[in-house]
Amino acid sequence: MSIKSLLAAGGALLLLAVAPGAGAPPKNEPWTLANGARIYFVENHDLPMLVVQAAFDAGSARDPDNRNGLSTMTNSLLNDGSGNLDADAIAARLEGLGAEYGAGSDRDMASVSLRVLSDRARRDPALELFAQLIRTPSYPASALERDRGRALLGLKQAKQSPGDVVNKAFFAQLYEKHPYARPTEGSEQGIQALTRADLVAFHQRYYVGRNAVLALIGDVSRSEARRIAEQVVGTLPAGEAAPPLPKVEDLVPHKARAERVIAHPSTQTHIMMGEAGMSRNDPDYFPLFVGNYVLGGGGFVSRLTEEIRTKRGLSYSVYSYFYPLREPGPFIIGLQTANSQTKQALTVARRVLTDFTEHGPTEAELIAAKKNLTGGFPLRIDSSRKIAEYLTVIGFYQLPLTYLDDFIPRVEAVTAEQIRDAFRRRIHLPHMVTVIVGGSGH
Repeated sequence: MSIKSLLAAGGALLLLAVAPGAGAPPKNEPWTLANGARIYFVENHDLPMLVVQAAFDAGSARDPDNRNGLSTMTNSLLNDGSGNLDADAIAARLEGLGAEYGAGSDRDMASVSLRVLSDRARRDPALELFAQLIRTPSYPASALERDRGRALLGLKQAKQSPGDVVNKAFFAQLYEKHPYARPTEGSEQGIQALTRADLVAFHQRYYVGRNAVLALIGDVSRSEARRIAEQVVGTLPAGEAAPPLPKVEDLVPHKARAERVIAHPSTQTHIMMGEAGMSRNDPDYFPLFVGNYVLGGGGFVSRLTEEIRTKRGLSYSVYSYFYPLREPGPFIIGLQTANSQTKQALTVARRVLTDFTEHGPTEAELIAAKKNLTGGFPLRIDSSRKIAEYLTVIGFYQLPLTYLDDFIPRVEAVTAEQIRDAFRRRIHLPHMVTVIVGGSGH
């Protein structure tokens, strides 16, 4: 199923990974601007709407060691001022044009988006303002102080949430000296140290053409899309692409890992265990993806849920997933259990993982997983915004455009032996980090 046919059917794309394959049809071929920005476009005239999303290699992995939080702050304050416009004037102008602005960042990327009617009377001024915010944010000192206070308050409140505590500690314990160890929301020390000059310098370094991907989908022609791309990111300085991230395997060696236990005044214990898993273009993606659905990604039909929740009543929520990034993101098993049941729940989770790694899924489990994954695939995308996000992922990670065509046959082609082989090679219980955050500090 192609992009065109999915759009015509009102169907969906999946933002998880892209399989290797041949190039896309010429009409969907990306292009590169003179400043190095890469452009991805899908023409769709079903609705009079345009969605534009720009992404930069400017996630928290690019934060300096002593400025954790810089990437997120730089991204979140883009719309707080530009030229002679302050935040209120920008918001009022966007509202008057019926446009929706969005921004967000993770460990790999920072992105900004605009959704607007395709009528040129609204579209053109909204795009010009959007381009101005990306190109020349003013970063008012007052906005930095306001958001610094909010960020510090958020970090303080997060300490009261065992879920937030276990997530932050897990990434720090797993990735150690690798940039992925840094929390995207920043640290108290890093946020306290931020200056306006830091934001300006970070923006000048990373919000540049050679570091940019632009995705467009909507009610415009390809020639109009070319003009819009030039308008939005074509006037950015070319700059330099961000350097490659350190290799996870160089900084996170395989070794026996001890448990980390953090006492917390909570009625339940939160547990996360895992290791470095897979990257966005991992050759083992489909066996690991399908296998994980059986293990812990399939909700109530997963092995972990059956053994830990259904049979033993040890947890209301238990799950597993792979979080693919540019470098290998984590494979995670997570659960919450009563403080008194921590040891038993963890023992069962480890036993289930060991058994699955050794024996893989049954034929019945594999058939059910494939049916659910392929049957639900057309429902994964139901808006132009989500399709723009898909195109952004494709462009940012420089993945082939054949994912839609390949997804269902690749899932259906996975065998139980491939799953066993992939899990045996990639998942190692003795190497896993385990973080336990609970009321009695088990």
